[in-house]
Amino acid sequence: MSTQQLLGERFSQLHRQDGLLIMPNPWDAGSAKMLAGLGFQALATTSAGLAFSLGRRDAEGAVSRDEALANAHDIVAATALPVSADLENGYGDGPEDCAHTLRLAAAAGLVGGSIEDATGRDDAPIYAFELAVERIRASAAAVRSLDFPFTLTARAENYLHGCADLDDTIRRLVAYAEAGADVLYAPGLTQRDEIVAVVQAVAPHPVNVLVGSPSLRLSLDELAELGVKRVSLGSNLARVAYGAFLQAATSLAGSGDLRGAHEALPFDRINDLFRG
Repeated sequence: MSTQQLLGERFSQLHRQDGLLIMPNPWDAGSAKMLAGLGFQALATTSAGLAFSLGRRDAEGAVSRDEALANAHDIVAATALPVSADLENGYGDGPEDCAHTLRLAAAAGLVGGSIEDATGRDDAPIYAFELAVERIRASAAAVRSLDFPFTLTARAENYLHGCADLDDTIRRLVAYAEAGADVLYAPGLTQRDEIVAVVQAVAPHPVNVLVGSPSLRLSLDELAELGVKRVSLGSNLARVAYGAFLQAATSLAGSGDLRGAHEALPFDRINDLFRG
């Protein structure tokens, strides 16, 4: 059995085991190694974290597919953990665009990936229902043709685009599950009743919840009690890192205050994290 087959089996199994899978999001090989050293069992890329590291705003199309997959390949190579990728909207509107992107993701060493139903257009931010379902159906067919398990996550993006429509979100997630998605995900859900409704609607499929936002007042233990199987953090950890950097640099630029710089991780400690 190949390494990718083993990782694919492992990633799939993590969604079926008891307890909550906590899947943090590195933005480069170094952050991936640090997270692996802390004992996390799987990782996921972050399109926003990558965009920030390239000095770009996060927006649909801000990072090309080639750039995203090259970054994902670096993260895959940095650790022995299964890695899932944020593949945005599949880098194209058509179902075949999504399928092609997933085949390229598999070739990059990934064992999971998410496809969202956001268009990237202000005038029509969410794909029409029928097209959105066809995109997931084509994505599922593509990953089922691989010679290893690839966990497909389907994302319903209503809540990130000013449309807090729980009924439509659930309708979409149920349809995506029926179209072949393995994991369902509606980023932006923060209320207990909304999360419970999604979990119950798509059961027994696992549900991912985005954590790290102050507006989500539920603990990880509480989310697990609600039936959530997986959580991810999106760009949160990247923003934590950039926030500490900016705070220290702002103090230095404004008043010559070195206290922020003195809080840096000791050189030998960070150097040892990247040993081997």
